Amino acid sequence: MRKYFGTDGIRGTVGQFPITPEFVLKLGWAAGKVLVKNSQRGKVVIGKDTRISGYMFESVLEAGLTAAGVDSLLVGPMPTPAVAYLTRTFRADAGIVISASHNPFHDNGIKFFSKDGTKLNDEIELEIEKYLDQDMDSLPSELLGKAYRIEDASARYIEFCKASVPNDFSLKGAKIVLDCAHGAAYHIAPYVFKELGAEVISIGISPDGLNINKEVGATNTDQLAQKVLQEKADLGIAFDGDADRVMMIDSQGNLVNGDQLVQLIAESMHVSGQLKGGVVGTLMTNVAVEQNLKDKGIPFVRANVGDRYVMEQLKKNNWSIGGESSGHVISLEHNTTGDGIVAALRALHALKSLNYELNQWARNNPLAPQCLINVRVTNAKKALDSEKLKQEIKKVENELKNSGRVLIRASGTEPLIRVMVEAAEQNVAEQKAKQIATYVA
Repeated sequence: MRKYFGTDGIRGTVGQFPITPEFVLKLGWAAGKVLVKNSQRGKVVIGKDTRISGYMFESVLEAGLTAAGVDSLLVGPMPTPAVAYLTRTFRADAGIVISASHNPFHDNGIKFFSKDGTKLNDEIELEIEKYLDQDMDSLPSELLGKAYRIEDASARYIEFCKASVPNDFSLKGAKIVLDCAHGAAYHIAPYVFKELGAEVISIGISPDGLNINKEVGATNTDQLAQKVLQEKADLGIAFDGDADRVMMIDSQGNLVNGDQLVQLIAESMHVSGQLKGGVVGTLMTNVAVEQNLKDKGIPFVRANVGDRYVMEQLKKNNWSIGGESSGHVISLEHNTTGDGIVAALRALHALKSLNYELNQWARNNPLAPQCLINVRVTNAKKALDSEKLKQEIKKVENELKNSGRVLIRASGTEPLIRVMVEAAEQNVAEQKAKQIATYVA
């Protein structure tokens, strides 16, 4: 069992263990000991999102790595998938992202990538945790690491994103609203879409360290939907704080989520003969997406929730496309982790290939009625072990019979229990989800 690591690195409230300067200093040292122990002089890429505590944690991570004899390549505010890409392109031993993704500014976290740009496996995380339980030391002065600021990191990633679509692909004539969540994509995404020819209207591009994800971004698309309608735009695109998630809004103001984007991209690749195998979703993937894919002859499997588990299934099956309803979309042909900007470009390319507008395609591929309720708890395990909750879940499943399904799970990144119900009708899904949620405590 991992002691500190969750499903996506280490995350929590700033100032509360383990998200403290002292712990993160030691974490940098421990990571340096483990991730670059086979290198004569290792180097690690460090990126961050725009939350105010990122300055503090960037400094202490750098100090911990320096004590372990590792050089730090500092790229500043940068999307999580950009750090995965830069880790590979700089031939670094590892990549580190200081981010709490879609969480509010008072949270932060540390995510790790291997030298291949993939999330760390459990064995490596456990080895890092062993060092965290030891006393920290420092190498002699002549062996200490150094820090370097990489000035052209943004430009490199912008070109990488543009290269994810064919050279003849153009967005000329398209009017797009971008919501960058006051996060890591604020100085990157607008340039990508403008340079591909789109007329771009941007919101969520004024980070102040405190407003990341606040009423904007992939987890709150109301402002984006209003802006799309106001500007009479073709569509809207929303990223989360570290831009590894993406959601879209069609021209009518309707949400198109990660499940649908994965289906759209896979469908286009299937039609063009470029799809490698099938599609990986998660336990949360809408049942209509699974059925739509199977109707088109596209294999589909479910993984546990979390992009690391989607990645595991992709590798296991030797497939290339998968994702989550929350907006993590992994296209292994382009990047080794969920990449919001690349996924958005791939979806726009798919629409053009299939000769659809987003609202037309979404109307032809509706989701099954689904309701998701997040219940904040103090002890997730205790909440899930409740006999009353288990009895209520069984009762609802019996009431739904074969017309729906129930999924209850603990969030891997927040102190939440997620209650999801699918049913034949939306009002039934909402009623049953609320019925179960009242028993979560």
